[in-house]
Amino acid sequence: MHKADLHVHTTASDGLLSPEEVVKWAAYKKLNAVAITDHDTVKGVQPAIDISKQYNVEVIPGIEFSSEHMDEEIHILGYYIDYEQNWLKEKLDEMYKSRYTRAVKMIDRLNEIGIDITLEQVKAIAESGTIGRPHIARAMQEKGYIDNMKDAFRKYIGKGGPAYVERYRISCQEAIDIIKQLGGVPVLAHPGLINKKECIKEILDMGIEGIEVYHTKHDDEIIRYSLKLAAERKLLITGGSDCHGVFLNNEPIMGNVWVDYKYVELLKQKSETTKQKK
Repeated sequence: MHKADLHVHTTASDGLLSPEEVVKWAAYKKLNAVAITDHDTVKGVQPAIDISKQYNVEVIPGIEFSSEHMDEEIHILGYYIDYEQNWLKEKLDEMYKSRYTRAVKMIDRLNEIGIDITLEQVKAIAESGTIGRPHIARAMQEKGYIDNMKDAFRKYIGKGGPAYVERYRISCQEAIDIIKQLGGVPVLAHPGLINKKECIKEILDMGIEGIEVYHTKHDDEIIRYSLKLAAERKLLITGGSDCHGVFLNNEPIMGNVWVDYKYVELLKQKSETTKQKK
């Protein structure tokens, strides 16, 4: 059986593995395809594609937009997008600048309550990637202020915490529209992590074409619910590990959740970018 992990992050956003390392691990894990779906950036796509032929792994160009609906953060995945469009780069640069400004404010708030981390330290951890809260959490852990990254979110930088700063987010509708304008397929990410379940169907009504049924944090009940929605609405099915490079038993969790390659073929059939290449 040919396998695909359709949800993987790299150092271009908040992952620990470079795009090249993702491809190497995908080959090691015997994956036939892997989707690069970094948060609000496509900088990891081309480096992964460039090395993919050496490892006989198909790289699917993707993105994961952080959007908002009903005051809740909603993630929208986009597959087979035309990631080289200049207007997309300009939009993502705008989002990057807002995340950078947010990081500066959060670090300032942490400093005010006695947590001595610096922007330079956080930038070094993020390397060339988009600065996000996980990078701030790692900086706190390096300095010994917390035992693990979960503590950072629970005590300090999670919503309601003393150093939390609201972030700029596009709407779900805008995320979906951008993906479609890029010829890609918009998919609702991990519905099991959405707290307000009543908003799921509202988001599906916005033009979503697929749903992430299989995910590291989905239990059997959520999988059954997601499959039911997919059947009722004729949505494509996707799934993946949502790997950020954290190791478990000396290996990243990439490929621990996967879907049959037939679902990749269905994504290709739906995508305008792949139709144009035929």
